[in-house]
Amino acid sequence: MPLTGRAALVAAIGSIPIGIWGPSWTGILAVDGTLALACACDFALAAPVRRLVLTRSGDTSARLGETADVTLTVTNPSRRPLRARLRDGWPPSSWPSGTEVEASRHQLTVPPGERRRVTTRLRPTRRGDRQADRVTVRSYGPLGLFSRQGGHQVPWTVRVLPPFTSRKHLPSKLARLRELDGRTSVLTRGEGTEFDSLREYVPGDDTRSIDWRATARQSAVAVRTWRPERDRHILLVLDTGRTSAGRVGDAPRLDASMDAALLLAALASRAGDRVDLLAYDRRVRALVQGRAAGDVLPSLVNAMATLEPELVETDARGLTATALRTAPRRSLIVLLTTLDTAPVEQGLLPVLSQLTQRHTVLLASVADPHIARMATARGDADAVYEAAAAAQAQSERHRTAEQLRRHGVTVVDATPDDLAPALADAYLALKAAGRL
Repeated sequence: MPLTGRAALVAAIGSIPIGIWGPSWTGILAVDGTLALACACDFALAAPVRRLVLTRSGDTSARLGETADVTLTVTNPSRRPLRARLRDGWPPSSWPSGTEVEASRHQLTVPPGERRRVTTRLRPTRRGDRQADRVTVRSYGPLGLFSRQGGHQVPWTVRVLPPFTSRKHLPSKLARLRELDGRTSVLTRGEGTEFDSLREYVPGDDTRSIDWRATARQSAVAVRTWRPERDRHILLVLDTGRTSAGRVGDAPRLDASMDAALLLAALASRAGDRVDLLAYDRRVRALVQGRAAGDVLPSLVNAMATLEPELVETDARGLTATALRTAPRRSLIVLLTTLDTAPVEQGLLPVLSQLTQRHTVLLASVADPHIARMATARGDADAVYEAAAAAQAQSERHRTAEQLRRHGVTVVDATPDDLAPALADAYLALKAAGRL
């Protein structure tokens, strides 16, 4: 196989007999001079880096765990061909550990006056905005002996959205919702519901539901059917304070709370209810209001993408005041916060009556499955002590939950995998009971 580039030059120089050059020093100087000349020529023939024109296109968002393709277009305006190695710089969390080098490096050749595209595939490991860093280009000459190197700032942002893993529960919850709405079962009748349609009277129907005007216009007795009220207001309140930073498994509690909020928002918007979002610790971190049903979920996902737990104690009074301003009329307020004894007793309970006297309040909290496993541990002294500590922690959570229930709050306490469907079930139960 014939040699090319640097290998051909070195082989050619090495094959020249020393005797041709004369004395040894003369030969060495001649070889060095030839290499220097070759390097200079190679450097001169390398395409200039600063004159390159780089632009980006591609994905601007991706769900956590999915991929995003960002295309870099390299235009070579010079009269020399570009032979280059390119590094597309992004933050380390743009790829799983150990895959950055392979994913961010590219080789390309661009003839004079033409352009080529290279695609960097990102697979982010954290939520939030990922900003593109410097693009470094190393341009080689035809022999590969020398190179030019330079960098270009080519801005681009990829927003990494919450994964919404609880979406798989949505079909079953929608089926239950259709039953409540009377689409797949007998419609409910009674005070506090919305009129749906008329049907013929059958024995056993409540005579108070007879529509006498409609009956007068036809030969059969007509009764009114009803469906659960729609267009209710639901305010999702995410506590982004210190307790939301606690990790359960591989993710902070805040991520599990967001996933549960997304499932409830998807379900409630399908039910015809209006859904808003408030994220708060000591100040408002995110606020989504007044979105149409079809725009609710994308707006919430986009707002949640950049949320991170703040290592500060949540201001319960400020949170309550902001929630009351955001929901001026009767609403369902869903607090996604902690059931730890101290934050609830010292922060939430003193101001809870301000919420419950005007609104229906539902509190959802992420439980640690590791504590449940510890509570069942046996076998040696260490396991027994762990079981005792876990039982005490569970007892405190149950006591705190009972305190909240005595104040009229519906409490959902579940592990990360179970929190989203449990919260959706609690919403449907409140809807079926006519408490919304």
